[in-house]
Amino acid sequence: MSAAEPTTTVTGKSILLDQVTKRYPGQTKPAVDGITLEIPAGKIVALVGPSGCGKTTTLKMLNRLIEPTEGRIVLGDDDVTSIDGDELRRRIGYVIQAGGLFPHMTVAANIALVPKMLGWSKDRIAARVDELLELVSLDPDTYRGRYPRELSGGQQQRIGVARALAADPPVLLMDEPFGAVDPITRQRLQDELINIQHELQKTIVIVTHDFDEAVKLGDWIVVFSEGAHIVQYDTPERILAEPANEFVENFIGSGAGLKQLTLSRVSEVDLAEAVVATPGESGAAVLARVEAAGHEHAVVVDDRKRPLRWPSKRQLARYETIPAGPDPDLPVVGSGATLNDALDTMLVSSAGAALVTGRRDAFIGVITVEVVMDAITRARTAAKTAGDAPVGTNTGPVQTIAATDSASSDGEAA
Repeated sequence: MSAAEPTTTVTGKSILLDQVTKRYPGQTKPAVDGITLEIPAGKIVALVGPSGCGKTTTLKMLNRLIEPTEGRIVLGDDDVTSIDGDELRRRIGYVIQAGGLFPHMTVAANIALVPKMLGWSKDRIAARVDELLELVSLDPDTYRGRYPRELSGGQQQRIGVARALAADPPVLLMDEPFGAVDPITRQRLQDELINIQHELQKTIVIVTHDFDEAVKLGDWIVVFSEGAHIVQYDTPERILAEPANEFVENFIGSGAGLKQLTLSRVSEVDLAEAVVATPGESGAAVLARVEAAGHEHAVVVDDRKRPLRWPSKRQLARYETIPAGPDPDLPVVGSGATLNDALDTMLVSSAGAALVTGRRDAFIGVITVEVVMDAITRARTAAKTAGDAPVGTNTGPVQTIAATDSASSDGEAA
């Protein structure tokens, strides 16, 4: 069974930074120096580079939280350089680290902020809040009335994404959105963003200090040096296989070969089918189906097809009826996850495999170690190809700078 899912209509708009410069008083060099950058509609573009290179400044000029000194910004077919900044920001979603939620407002009120400003009716806002909570895999009845202090860091970040999408903007800007959560939650949030993007096809621009994250999320990656000079703008595959110069090589760092493993996703490989059961079924009946199919396990799902348990034949033989409680250690990976993520998940699974979920966390199949290893072998022998990169250049002279700053730096100067 293939993990491929139907594509949806692109709802994002293209963005063009046209010879944009940002100078700050008292500084001899511009923070952003004459950048021209095309961002295609419906794609994720990751901005990476050493700390202080101007990537956050570039992002904030897109919604004019920082006003450019020179140049123009085009959203779709509209030059938005001279329109009211507040009006522009209502047309662009914005996600920051830790969600940036208002602590005195409920989840529902946080999500409803922009629709309320736009004059939406109460019924329309309520329906949109519930729709978005479902989209980010949070139960509306459970979470709409909670306050941020009652949420985990990962849940707060999901609400931050929901709030940014509330008015259905064509563009989503994300500034180090997953930097404040633990590695496991970070992986899950990345997978969630990929699933959401498959469904909505927005234009997403994300600033990250983590090159591995850029490789995982980005359709295109912009590598900046100081002054937001574009050193390379290309697909993750080509940046890893053909870095433009020593600066890019040093920024990528060691282990470029291992990073290639993040270029293939679970959605690109064939998944094994599984016998599916539901809580309350007869254990003997499920065991009979498993044996007839020649399998070793059954997948227990809830009424929304989300996996709960993965009992073996031995466990099924002990069940009078299939229990409903979820297994907290269930090895689950999203279809948008990389094969590297899937392999990590499988290594802690006694089954030597993992369950794969798609939209809204619904079960879609099983991925095995053998499938991953076969895909890795193919990836090593043939680099993926892509079309020509969008335009990315600077009008000023491009400086040659040694890559002295680590790609793992957390700071970002304006």
